Amino acid sequence: MKPQLKPIAQQVIVVTGASSGIGLCTARMAAERGASLVLIARSGAVLEALAAEITAAGGQAIAIVADVADRARLDQAALQAIEKFGRIDTWINDAGVAIYGRLDKVDEKDSRRLFDTNFWGVVNGSLAALPFLKAGGGALINIGSEVSDAVVPLQGMYSASKHAVKGFTDALRVEIEDVDKSPVSVTLIQPTAVDTPYPEHAKNYMDKEPKLPDPMIDPQQVAEAILKAAAEGGRDVKVGAMAVMNTTISKLMPSLGDAMSAKQVDRQQRDESPRNPHGALYEASESGRVQGRGDAAS
Repeated sequence: MKPQLKPIAQQVIVVTGASSGIGLCTARMAAERGASLVLIARSGAVLEALAAEITAAGGQAIAIVADVADRARLDQAALQAIEKFGRIDTWINDAGVAIYGRLDKVDEKDSRRLFDTNFWGVVNGSLAALPFLKAGGGALINIGSEVSDAVVPLQGMYSASKHAVKGFTDALRVEIEDVDKSPVSVTLIQPTAVDTPYPEHAKNYMDKEPKLPDPMIDPQQVAEAILKAAAEGGRDVKVGAMAVMNTTISKLMPSLGDAMSAKQVDRQQRDESPRNPHGALYEASESGRVQGRGDAAS
């Protein structure tokens, strides 16, 4: 059955990780285009302010404080969305955390916490959303990365989690779209490096402040791709020229991909001491910002 997708202006959209970066940008863009929003994140104050901002502009939004690692809490959030708006048309699993450090130096507890958010958070959100998406038709959109195919050193566990997100999303798509013939579109979004507070929120094992390597794309470019998938569907969507190049090289010329990846070590460190090495791995950031530090290396 072909997915039954509505124009954005007619949709109820759930966004996890809605308090910063790509999630915040997507939520604002969707609201500007007339969608009703269900905002989910750990940063309660930011969510409440965002919901008030959307409402003041004539839109509709509710804020739900939840850790995506908690399946029961996401099940409850889905029910809150249904209670408020009567349906869910699109569910976007965007919440994510990062760790900068060599794989042989990162504590196992931290690695498991990252997977609880980046992988199990996507699983939890997907399974919470599916009964409602199947009932009325809709879109499930999971945010992967170019490192769902490629890898990057010093972010090895993040890369592993995004590989896992791709494997889960691909298998789920086959079961939902091809086996069940459900009216649900399952899409994986794979951006290249994006100018968000991502490095600032990361747990940092390095002796330098982390950053993302240039070139980076604007979060609005990713938000546009997400909302296009919400309205039109899609399988896997690479966002940014570097995402296309890096994923292609990793598949067709993996040894070259390894050599290129190794060159990213120095390009992920600023020439300054760490500012907040604990990051937002265990605690909400409450930053409420879409973009990074505002310079070319953010």
